[in-house]
This record gives sequence, structure tokens and C-alpha cells, in this order.
Amino acid sequence: MGYFTKKEFECKCGCGVAEMQPSTLYKLNFARGVADIPFVITSGYRCEAHNQRVGGKSQSAHTKGYAVDIKASTSDSRFKIVNALLKVGFTRIGIAKNFIHVDDDSSLPQNVMWEY
Repeated sequence: MGYFTKKEFECKCGCGVAEMQPSTLYKLNFARGVADIPFVITSGYRCEAHNQRVGGKSQSAHTKGYAVDIKASTSDSRFKIVNALLKVGFTRIGIAKNFIHVDDDSSLPQNVMWEY
């Protein structure tokens, strides 16, 4: 898995499921190398029950293994992460105060960036 371990992507409810999509992991590893800073995964795969508990959207890319949230608590880390994600081809990015959401779910609108 390159820079990451399977455990980093496991559902946080304790079910242990981490069914991440290979395309997502490939681009995420590539982006980590480009950014040249650690990517701390705060949310990876989510089972349906956990996604509901945390207020995730129905049909969330997290429940399909296409999404991760990456810790980003400084403007410098936020810039480096977003820049790297764009360089490797991610086209769905959400920016929050303390994390960056990224996914490559092609069933959802592309070339979008939003804030939480």
C-alpha cells in the first residue's frame, strides 16, 4: 500500500472493513509522494451504519471505498495536500477547517471543490 497501511483505512466503528478502491489508493499514494508530507487519514472506508452515525451523505463515496479525509490543520499543510491531490488527477475535493476530503467516485459530479 505504499505510504499507508490497511489499518489506516478501516471503518472507525470497529467493524474492521477497509474495502478501498485500488484507483483511490494508487492516486493517494502518488499524491503523498508529490506533497512530501505525511497524510494522516482521519476517515477512510465507512460501513453504512457508521456513515449514518457520523452524518455522512447517503451514497457517500466513503461507503464505496472511493473517499478519504486527510488531516490538515495548518494553511501550509492544506495547500500542499490540495496541490498534490490536483496534480495527480483528483477532481473532487472538500475543504474543512481540520481536514481535506478527497474522492474519485466517477458517479458523482466532477471538477468540484467545496467547503464544510
